[in-house]
Amino acid sequence: MEEVAEGLWLLADHEEQKGEIGKAIKCLEAICQSTVSFLPIIEVKTRLRIASLLLKHTHNVSQAKSHLERSHLLLKTVPSFFDLKCKAFSLLSQCYHLVGAISSQKNILTRALDLIALAPPAADQLELKLWACNFYSQLANALIIEGDYQSSISVLERGQISATELGFPELQMFFVISTLHVHLMQWEDDSVIASAVSRCDEAWASIHPDKRSQCIGLFFYNELLHVFYCLRICDYKNAAQHIDRLDASMKNELQQMQELKEELEAVNQSLARSDLHPRDRMALSEKQSQLQERLRTAGGRGQSTSAYSESVKQSWGERLELAPFPMNGEWLPRNAVNALVDLMVATLGRPKGLFKECSKRIESGMLIVQEELMKLGITENRKEVDLQHSAIWMAGVYLMLLMQFLENKVALELTRSEFVEAQEALVQMRKWFIRFPTILQACESIIEMLRGQYAHSVGCYSEAAFHYIEAAKLTESKSMRAISQVYAAISYICIGDADSSSLALDLIGPIYRTMDSFVGVREKTCILFAYGLLLMKQHDLQEARSRLARGLQLTHMHLGNLQLVAQYLTILGSLALALHDTVQAKEILRSALTLAKKLYDIPTQIWVLSVLTAMYQELGERGHEMENAEYHQKKMGDLQKKLADAYSSIHHIELVDKVKVEITQYNDLDTKHISTSPPLRTNLDIPESIGLSTPAPNASASRLVDLDKDTRRRSRRKY
Repeated sequence: MEEVAEGLWLLADHEEQKGEIGKAIKCLEAICQSTVSFLPIIEVKTRLRIASLLLKHTHNVSQAKSHLERSHLLLKTVPSFFDLKCKAFSLLSQCYHLVGAISSQKNILTRALDLIALAPPAADQLELKLWACNFYSQLANALIIEGDYQSSISVLERGQISATELGFPELQMFFVISTLHVHLMQWEDDSVIASAVSRCDEAWASIHPDKRSQCIGLFFYNELLHVFYCLRICDYKNAAQHIDRLDASMKNELQQMQELKEELEAVNQSLARSDLHPRDRMALSEKQSQLQERLRTAGGRGQSTSAYSESVKQSWGERLELAPFPMNGEWLPRNAVNALVDLMVATLGRPKGLFKECSKRIESGMLIVQEELMKLGITENRKEVDLQHSAIWMAGVYLMLLMQFLENKVALELTRSEFVEAQEALVQMRKWFIRFPTILQACESIIEMLRGQYAHSVGCYSEAAFHYIEAAKLTESKSMRAISQVYAAISYICIGDADSSSLALDLIGPIYRTMDSFVGVREKTCILFAYGLLLMKQHDLQEARSRLARGLQLTHMHLGNLQLVAQYLTILGSLALALHDTVQAKEILRSALTLAKKLYDIPTQIWVLSVLTAMYQELGERGHEMENAEYHQKKMGDLQKKLADAYSSIHHIELVDKVKVEITQYNDLDTKHISTSPPLRTNLDIPESIGLSTPAPNASASRLVDLDKDTRRRSRRKY
């Protein structure tokens, strides 16, 4: 019967190579369903193969789990076959992960590590430690999902010890960078984070340059985490350097793949000729196979030259994998990483006014995301209750990326006073949130924040304050809560009456006293701006000038947000004029106008022009006064037209109205398969998964979570 099984295995391999996954599974199921008994090990190997196919090519996790649980039971009676037992443990852990059974996953991984600990002395130590690394990685990931950061770090450190004992720098790098990932999620001590970043730099430097070029997954993982760290501490200079490296690497890979595709297409066209000589056809067929293989392994995704990859005879696969077999996984699929690079370029470039490049990257990233959502079956009418549980995790990655692209688009359009375009992007965000309220739970506060920004931009200050306060209520992020309250205070100041000013003071006062507790200077610059504006309204001009000058210095040195710089300059110019320092006022206001023009920021231009006109009037410079007044009138006309278009839009009322987004409350039966995994919590930027969880992108367990809750630089309108 063993010969029959081997024949069916070969036939299954043949069908899989042809892409006939259903037929391949049927070949294997014939062994399991046979009335004639096969040896237990043959059944185990067959069921493991079926489970692997199901996990790789389908969303049928339940059936895969059944096969694996049966294999696990059979293996209990077998004293040897260590590798099969480890493979069964690993795949079963992935199944539990995909269905959200984290407790079961932790239990099976603990038993797997016990198996390794009890292995006989004669066992292959290389194989033992490699499987231990696999299980440590998955266990750390499971602990992260439960929010047990310290235990996760402890497990990763044990994994790093195993990797060090093996002497594999790439594997050591994997555990070091994974540990940084957890620290970024937890973020309790700045010095601990900085030390983790330094260890990553040391680990990467320890890898031979020739091998680094083949560790593409680790390269992207490391560089992106460095970007998130730099953005969090407002080190935009270093963030830009890392983003440039990421962007160059991504473009280089895409160019290589495009060239290979073009060459393959030329070969295919030649092979289609009917008059081709047999010898030439054979040569072209061989070249076709070579090109197909090169395309499959493009960008360093082919066979690793490391010693341990040779020992297990496995390639790195077609993904941005972080380590070879038996780790068998990735942080994110390649297309998600490409979209994330586009997002980082747009996020860093938008405050600098690089709108053309940002728009290009937003469009490019959204196209990638929408194509991937289509592959997951997320079409126009699909809702989250329609999704397979195994698809929810990967859907969450792409949906969060999509929402962040839209968020950047809203901010970009508001900065350049394109209110209708901002409306459309914000309405899209609302629609996605209504369809996927659990997966996109964290976006509710972001949407309210953006509604506040839109309302403030079009002069609806009371409505803006309402939405900012709602955003503060909906977030768990200390940073976002503070910024939302500051923005609400500014909207209250703009209303102008005594009661509103009192409300603004109530909001700003407590935050001002705690502003040094935030990481970086992003929150501090917003708080100083609002506090200085409030002092100015209270006619405490010297104190206002001191606070605003400090805020401007921090903004200029650390943030590079040109719109905020322009607005700081405008207020400081107004203060200089009020204090009769017309020389300084003129210089400051001209700089503010230059920046506002670069950003196509019409409200700030109008604001600066009104102050300049008043200054020229005070100085008796009639010619300059008339010139400014004329330009001011022209800009007012432009703004009124844009505002009229915004007010007449069918979306205006629903966006500014003082009501939250209403979502459908599904019954318990509908949401059972969604609620088994914890909801995404706050202002999210990068995926949670720090380990290697699944064997294929279409079943990845990576999700987006709050690794860097504070990387958003939102546009600030004329206050």
